[in-house]
Amino acid sequence: MASGRDCAKEQIKRWQELRGLQKPDALTTGAGIPVADKLNVMTVGPQGPLLVQDVVFTDEMAHFDRERIPERVVHAKGAGAFGFFEVTHDITKYCKASVFEHIGKRTPIAIRFSTVAGESGSADTVRDPRGFAMKFYTEDGNWDLVGNNTPIFFIRDAILFPSFIHTQKRNPQTHLKDPDMVWDFWSLRPESLHQVSFLFSDRGIPDGHRHMNGYGSHTFKLVNSSGKSVYCKFHAKTDQGIKNIPVEEAGRLASEDPDYGLRDLYNAIANGNFPSWSFYIQVMTFEQAEKFPFNPFDVTKVWPHKGYPLIPVGKLVLNRNPVNYFAEVEQLAFDPSNMPPGIEPSPDKMLQGRLFSYPDTHRHRLGPNYLQIPVNCPYRARVANYQRDGFMCVSDNQGGAPNYYPNSFTGPEDQPNLKEPRVLVSGDVQRFNSANEDNVSQVRDFYTKVLKEEERERLCANIAGHLKGAQFFIQKKAVKNFTDVHPDYGACIQAHLDRFNAESSKKDCVHSCTQTSSHVAPIERSNL
Repeated sequence: MASGRDCAKEQIKRWQELRGLQKPDALTTGAGIPVADKLNVMTVGPQGPLLVQDVVFTDEMAHFDRERIPERVVHAKGAGAFGFFEVTHDITKYCKASVFEHIGKRTPIAIRFSTVAGESGSADTVRDPRGFAMKFYTEDGNWDLVGNNTPIFFIRDAILFPSFIHTQKRNPQTHLKDPDMVWDFWSLRPESLHQVSFLFSDRGIPDGHRHMNGYGSHTFKLVNSSGKSVYCKFHAKTDQGIKNIPVEEAGRLASEDPDYGLRDLYNAIANGNFPSWSFYIQVMTFEQAEKFPFNPFDVTKVWPHKGYPLIPVGKLVLNRNPVNYFAEVEQLAFDPSNMPPGIEPSPDKMLQGRLFSYPDTHRHRLGPNYLQIPVNCPYRARVANYQRDGFMCVSDNQGGAPNYYPNSFTGPEDQPNLKEPRVLVSGDVQRFNSANEDNVSQVRDFYTKVLKEEERERLCANIAGHLKGAQFFIQKKAVKNFTDVHPDYGACIQAHLDRFNAESSKKDCVHSCTQTSSHVAPIERSNL
């Protein structure tokens, strides 16, 4: 390897070396037809116009024009790798899922790490939650555990998710990130205080993807072979240790090496330094859930470890980089509704909303047959159903098997023995307001008991450094929420804001933003 060049930079050279003395492949069109000349377009004379009959050119350009698929609405920038999950502890008394069948069992996995708000070309070192999505290729179909590097989230009602994400994206007129949008929403939804406090703490900028934890975040339900159920939360704790990047260093890397996290993961695996995570569950009985002091399905809160300790389950290991990023990472699609027998959803409103949203997004982004893409295919299970046709059907489309059910011709049959356990549900049907549930108690514990004094100071400085861009009335609402958590929390943020605002007022440059009318005239069709 050339001096100073890491594995990622040497990738193409290594590919060549692996081929050895093999002759180059014959160049072909997409249909496999050999190409005689790939450097010159076919024209009438050396200076003449090109010809439509130049199918080598049109084959190349038609594909090039369609190379980019829609990027993910969220989690657009990411890195992925492959490996295995190995069971180290028996939890079959809680769950019958085949993935936990016995100690020593290994299941192939894929994991994708990502930032949340940025576009696909954004930096890996921004202050943002990190996606931590796990795909287990089990014999009973794929299990997708779609979480983050935090055990909590900003909101608890799925109907708010589009609005929340809009605030993290770009202003529809200026096309700029807008602190007014961000902090206006957060200040109007105090349930975000817990996640916001985590986000602006030191853990808000992880050092790459290997040095952070992963959480299923939501509450799930586990069912054992006797049909007994418990509620559960999933945790993946990094074996590399938690490491975070200081603000100044993160800013430098965002400019000099915006793909820092992707590069770090690729090189670690390429060098045989396989990252791993210890996998745990927390368990809560239905009886405990009924007596719990708050809604146990509230994703803005955690279950205390003292009452619900971590139970070890296994180990996640990543030991293979993608062969091709687009094929295996960009097309990698996670869906929390993919739960094999033994794992079921809870009443968590955010989880319930994601059960629809994720597969619906994949059908838009990748097509109705996205599960036929090799990286998404449940290849360890036999797929047999009554779904047919659609864009990009690349299998045998289930041949001549009947496409309706019931039928009398030995088509696939349902499996009554796998029927979900009976659950009694009752209550009034209406739109329940969850905004005024306890939004501060766990945040207060985080601020006063989890963080050290210097960490609290950095947290307040980080919040104020971002909040200073919002209008004063929004700053006031936000500080009021932090004060409700703890008077010192709000006072410290306000002190930093006072300093930032004083410095801002001294600037000589005055910007005047005026608009003659509150309504903008529609664009005339004649101007289009």
